[in-house]
Amino acid sequence: MKEQIYDVIVVGGGAAGLMAAIQAAREGAHTAILDHHTVSGKKILATGNGKCNFTNELQGESCYRSDSPAFVLHILKQFSEKDTIAFFEDTGVLSKSRQGYLYPRSGQAATIRNALLTQAEQLGVVIFQEIGIRKIQRKEDDFIFDTKSGIFQSKSCILATGGKAAPKTGSDGSGYVYAKSFGHEIATPLPALTALYADAKWLRQTSGVRADATVSLFIENQCVAEDTGEVQFADYGISGIPVFQVSRYASIALAQGQSVRAELDFIPEYSAEQMETFLQKQTASASEHESWQQLLSGVVNEKLAGMLCAGLHAKHVSDIPEKRRFAAIKKLMQALKRTTLTITDTRGFDFAQVTCGGVPLKELTEEMESRLVPGLYFAGEIVNVDGICGGYNLQWAWSSGTVAGKNAARTRNR
Repeated sequence: MKEQIYDVIVVGGGAAGLMAAIQAAREGAHTAILDHHTVSGKKILATGNGKCNFTNELQGESCYRSDSPAFVLHILKQFSEKDTIAFFEDTGVLSKSRQGYLYPRSGQAATIRNALLTQAEQLGVVIFQEIGIRKIQRKEDDFIFDTKSGIFQSKSCILATGGKAAPKTGSDGSGYVYAKSFGHEIATPLPALTALYADAKWLRQTSGVRADATVSLFIENQCVAEDTGEVQFADYGISGIPVFQVSRYASIALAQGQSVRAELDFIPEYSAEQMETFLQKQTASASEHESWQQLLSGVVNEKLAGMLCAGLHAKHVSDIPEKRRFAAIKKLMQALKRTTLTITDTRGFDFAQVTCGGVPLKELTEEMESRLVPGLYFAGEIVNVDGICGGYNLQWAWSSGTVAGKNAARTRNR
């Protein structure tokens, strides 16, 4: 089979890879994508519950976790959320904002994916799917790709293979192998934005419940992260956006053998003192047959109320003498404000939205080029950057892909 020669070859056909290829082609580079999946951009279809929250109007250092926040901000400055909105509008995609969260106006993630594929086609980007890459080598000034479909050659290479999260969409960690072959280190890839396993018998009782709460994550008794929103309870543990937001810290700590626990505040908008006053009034006016669970019926879900009251070892308010009720109220308030769960594991890469870990930023220039191998670029999730929920991981894909694509295209003129 004849060797196929391009200016830029992008490995990976996800969000970052498609954007990198498009931007390289816009710079005039003859560009190809080598995608081992059968469907390019498949992971995009699952984002935002199929609606694709493709960026966020609120941007800042706290939205991204990495080993160099300043580096991340520099990349985002080169292609901002405003640039993202303008890019997709130019491809025919109008957006709508929901409290700063940007979605395609169609309400379909396929709109974003189709816009990228159409733009790539219009620019002459060639996409090879189901490509099995055996080896990537640097020979003199070129990159040689030994694949099951033949030999490819390019002046520059962009690794945009994703991480290991959601492997069914094509993220199998193969990019780390290529990066290592060029001498790069890899910060241990771990699941992020994922649910957490917890050790508590009462979870079977509350399975299926959704409740607003603050989740505080403690590692070795030190609070490292917290978030507030709707927590989902399952028999295995806890899920929901607040849990996802803190999960990467749990992943890292568990991998290092550290103790991890989550504290749940079911009434974060009320102080302990306010709840004490409220509960004292409720118990003072309680009927003889009113239960402690009924007492909380206007505060939390009834299944949660049953769990919270279990520690009182009394069904009815009247079962506890008045002189001991203040202590009971204290105990109930403690359960409302600080229910503790021992975290034993994450739900793993199969249920994770993104990967934390990857190629360290210290090994890259601010053009997303390798400091070790000239002409080798990186984009997206393969790099040690992971965003919080809300369109940030896609924004990192668009920004890093753009910077890598433009600079990779210029490499051919060196």
